[in-house]
Amino acid sequence: MTDTPRPEPMGSRSVFVSIVGRPNVGKSSLLNAILQEKVAIVSDKPQTTRTKITGVLTQNETQMVFIDTPGLHKGKTKLSAHMVKAVGQAIGDVDVSVLVTEPSGPIREAEEQLLADIGASGAPAILCVNKIDTVDNKEQLLARAAQFTQKADFAAVFFISATQRDGVDDLIAALKDYAVESPHFFPDDALTDQPERVIVSEIVREKILRNMFEEIPHGTAVVVEKFKERPGQDLVDIDCTVYCERQSHKGMIIGKQGSMLKKILSQSRQDIEQFLGCRVNLQCWVKVKEDWRNKEGLIKNFGLVEE
Repeated sequence: MTDTPRPEPMGSRSVFVSIVGRPNVGKSSLLNAILQEKVAIVSDKPQTTRTKITGVLTQNETQMVFIDTPGLHKGKTKLSAHMVKAVGQAIGDVDVSVLVTEPSGPIREAEEQLLADIGASGAPAILCVNKIDTVDNKEQLLARAAQFTQKADFAAVFFISATQRDGVDDLIAALKDYAVESPHFFPDDALTDQPERVIVSEIVREKILRNMFEEIPHGTAVVVEKFKERPGQDLVDIDCTVYCERQSHKGMIIGKQGSMLKKILSQSRQDIEQFLGCRVNLQCWVKVKEDWRNKEGLIKNFGLVEE
């Protein structure tokens, strides 16, 4: 017997949206604000997002699929090359792009490249000037938008604060206008295509990013080795491994008498329990894989490259 296809609501519509920008402008914060749920990790360090993350928002007959991309930058490792490639693919594969930028400063080289990619794609684009809660002079925001609109033909400009959700609902309403008649590609209650294991590993990595300094966080990868629910108990056992590039980094991540690792795991456990809606027994080990960001095999093993 074959499964009966799930009927689509009458007049169902879909739209694919890429969220692009240089590092640390608030792309992941915007995705989380749109979904009103944390599916992308956030830190004040650039290059936090390493792969394309899909977020899904379904409102009545319209489903919006958002692609949060790594910040476009010039990197020195093979991992960086994969991140840059992911951005270009995302722009070319969607119905509309949202370019996120900060409220001040010059247009950077990475943003010039994004403007060129958006123009070459032929798809409409929306400019979002983020972090408006950090600016008192509104004339500055208009001047910032003018820097970009003089270089590209944007369909609309929004001034938003992703952390405060200011202007986010207006952006969502505008993006719905780009939806076309189509079946929904994800269940209507889905928030992301990321497996629970991936979300958990990203939460742990976020806490490393927030607690560590300098180069160490960017040289780490987190792999969930075990994810098992205890029968009859509201409890999940999770084992994960943090990989770093140097023996000295391992010592720093663990900390004196394990203090740093305990701090990272305590913060991670709180977010994981909130995400999963149950208690979590989280165990973690730290291992060294020298120069793993330049080794294709390890990059793929760590799940940082789409097959």
